[in-house]
Formats: sequence, C-alpha cells, structure tokens
Amino acid sequence: MPADKSDADEAADNEKKQRKDKHKGKKHGGKDDKLKGKDYLKELERLHGELVALQQWVVAEGAKICIVFEGRDGAGKGGTIKAITERVSPRVFRVVALPSPTDREKSQMYVQRYIRHFPAAGEIVIFDRSWYNRAGVERVMGFCSEEQSRKFLNDVPLVEKAMVDSGIKLIKFWLEVSPEEQTKRLSGRIDDSRKIWKLSPMDLKSYSRWYDYSRARDDMFAATDTSFAPWYVVRSDDKKRARLNVIRHLLAQVPYKKLKREKIELPDRQKRKGYREPAYAYKYVDEHY
Repeated sequence: MPADKSDADEAADNEKKQRKDKHKGKKHGGKDDKLKGKDYLKELERLHGELVALQQWVVAEGAKICIVFEGRDGAGKGGTIKAITERVSPRVFRVVALPSPTDREKSQMYVQRYIRHFPAAGEIVIFDRSWYNRAGVERVMGFCSEEQSRKFLNDVPLVEKAMVDSGIKLIKFWLEVSPEEQTKRLSGRIDDSRKIWKLSPMDLKSYSRWYDYSRARDDMFAATDTSFAPWYVVRSDDKKRARLNVIRHLLAQVPYKKLKREKIELPDRQKRKGYREPAYAYKYVDEHY
C-alpha cells in the first residue's frame, strides 16, 4: 500500500472489490463461474420430484401455502416461478399476477383484491408481485402518496399475522439483482423478439430510479420483516443458482412427507370388436419439422 494511502481509502478499496466480486457471482458457494447447464438440470430434476411430493402432501393434508415473489425489474421472478411450476399441477400451484386495479378496486381496501386469491385447503398460491406493489412501484412511481405507503407498511403486518393465524404458511422472497446484471438483462430484451414484451414503458422509467427503489426496499424490510412472515433474500445474478436455491428453501419451509405410492399398472386395452378407422379426410397440420 502506498505510504500516503489512508486506512479509510484502503477500506473503501476493499469494499469496492467485495461489491465487484459479489456481482461476478463469487458469493455463490465460493464458486467463481456460473452453474453448468447439465448440473443445473440434474439438480432441477431432483427438486421437481420433491415439489411433486410437496404437492401430493399439500392436497392430502389440506395445507394452505402462499408464496410472494418481489424484486426489481429483471431480477428473475418470472423464470424462478416457471422453474417451480413447470412439473406440477396448475390446479394445486396457482400463479397470481394481477393487472392494474380497476376503478372499483381502487375504491376498495387496498389488500382486498389480493385476499380473494389467498389459498384454500390443498392449494399453493404464488404471487408474481403482490400487495407489496404499494411499498415498491406505487411509491417510487408516484401512484400512491407517501402517507398511503406509510399506512400500508404499518397495516400489512396485521394482515399477514391474520393470514398466518388462519393456517396459511406465508413465504416471502425478495430477489436481489445487481445494477450491472439488471442493465444486462433489460438491454437484452430490446432486440430479442421473444422478450420485448417484458420491457414496458414502466420498466424504462423505473430503471433510472435505482436508489429510490433501494430506499423503498429498505423501508419495506424494516416494517414487514417479521418473525411470523420474514423476508428471504435471494441473490439472483446467477439465474440457475437462484432458482435452485429458492426451490430448496421453499421445500425446507414446509414439513411435508412423501406419501406412500401404491403400485400402478396399466390396465389391458379393450378389444377392437370390429372397429375400423374411418375413411375421413382429416385436416392434418403441415409437417415442416
């Protein structure tokens, strides 16, 4: 270290290096590179089997589970939810992603439109963004007043306590993405015809307000990170690791047991009994592939 470099300067340099290492993924289990595709798919297959076991247990026990996903635009919420739900029944795992409120809904108690989507017995409901819109995007983008946001943060722990007391298992995830990775992901949507629908005018406006969102997140955690409904933060710069970590954590939060499976055998098909294929001019799809 140069003789004229102060301890404060050295500490600042160390902090900068730690942030840089974090953004490169060096906080993921001590590994410097992203998870290999084949390793990811192998572990995802195992976890999917566990999610199916969870599903069967939830139905058998009549359990009620509510999962909330929040985070900045581009944090990976949609991909994580898809990884959870792609091998389970949509009748048990229900995904709720509400549009902007109607005029009627705006006149209701704020959480009222969310309450009707809460899980009944034998259901797992996943909110792709939730009532926490009021603490995040609505506050930052000026869709509600500071007073309304403060009142929400004061009231929502009472609502969540009522949820938990009614028997709902409430699990809240915040996906934390770095500024560099968010820029990379949102930029990648601009020229990709498969992803352009993900980039709304609201995303562009909110992108510039990184620190307003940081302040909103900090206030939200301070008010709603409770013992009965804590927030779990997921580093999501590495999408694959984030998805696996979320599923593993979700499974660990529920004391499910694998149900005993009865042996299944396919029955014999019925006899033809004179049936003949009709001479019908079926309209087949062109086989280009």
